[in-house]
Amino acid sequence: MKTNKSLTLTLGFLIAITAAFTAGYWLHSVQYPTLAHFPVLSEAYQLVQEHGYQDLPANPAMEYGAIRGMLSAYGDPHTSFMEPVQAQLNNDTLSGSYGGIGAQMGRDSQGYIVVHPFPDSPASQAGLLDGDRLINVDGTQITPETSMEDLVAIVRGPEGKTVRLTIARPPDYNEMEFSVRRANIPLPSVTSYLDPSEARLGMMRVNVIASSTPDEIQQAVENLKSRGASHFALDLRGNGGGLLNEGVDVARLFLEDGIIIQHQYKDQDVETHQVKKPGPLADIPMVIFVDGNTASAAEIISGSLQAHERAPLIGTHTFGKDSIQLVFELQDESSLHVTSAKWWVPGLEPPVGQGGLQPDITIPTESPEGSDPFVNAAIQYFFGN
Repeated sequence: MKTNKSLTLTLGFLIAITAAFTAGYWLHSVQYPTLAHFPVLSEAYQLVQEHGYQDLPANPAMEYGAIRGMLSAYGDPHTSFMEPVQAQLNNDTLSGSYGGIGAQMGRDSQGYIVVHPFPDSPASQAGLLDGDRLINVDGTQITPETSMEDLVAIVRGPEGKTVRLTIARPPDYNEMEFSVRRANIPLPSVTSYLDPSEARLGMMRVNVIASSTPDEIQQAVENLKSRGASHFALDLRGNGGGLLNEGVDVARLFLEDGIIIQHQYKDQDVETHQVKKPGPLADIPMVIFVDGNTASAAEIISGSLQAHERAPLIGTHTFGKDSIQLVFELQDESSLHVTSAKWWVPGLEPPVGQGGLQPDITIPTESPEGSDPFVNAAIQYFFGN
């Protein structure tokens, strides 16, 4: 079982349930419970199997349902379970890249999944065209009922390996086969641009805190400066967080010294994350956009910069997620996300977990259509117009 930090019965079923409870790390030399500790679960399953009118769903549906039921009883809203497909896509997002063919997937008017290759991508170089309808991937039939998540998981895979695609090409929908060698496809977490109404304002929208985010932000600032930006807005609206260490590293980019956050795992000493040397972006004028969906690692960035009076927060109060999850990869590549620690920004009142971060410049939650009120507030703050 692999782990990382994020801020995610037939006899065979009985064995699988036992494995689900026993798989994992041996932490603190404590033995995990076995199925013998859950006799009522075993009894209930056998009664449903023997007396239930409808057939049992195929494995692993019952096993996954038992895990979700266990977590529901556990009662922590941030301890969660992801099935293999969702776990793989989540890992891709947080890693900042994936092994794939370089194409966006969509649906046509009849519900079939079609490909839209990126320029110069493996898909484009192999001969796939915009609008080709996917009907088979490595022997798996693709229909309008195929979920997009399932399809993406099938198409993605190890870099350098070949995936076989059968497509139907419009307008006649003649079938054609292609072999496409997967390449490393970046998943940018940062979008940057000059504000159309004020060219001195460089905008950096961050959708997730991934392993590539600190480098992407530095590159974005350099690019925006070369195009005339002198002031910057870090847009964390709707950013639900991501990786703990990368969130800390983003904060380090903008700070000269001091403590970023402290955190503590169960029965362990408090750990402190400090600024080791002045960050390369410590002198740029900046503001941060936040809202009710700014959470976790995005709140680490926002809260630490606010506490150091480095940048004002513009928007509404944030989500208020002050917990850290350890992510355990289970034997079937599903994953268990377990709340294992709490974090806080020293001296910040109220604490993040009590109503979220409070903005320095409040923006109404309902604004008239037209220009972005967050951007207008930033322009007013920087330039007074």
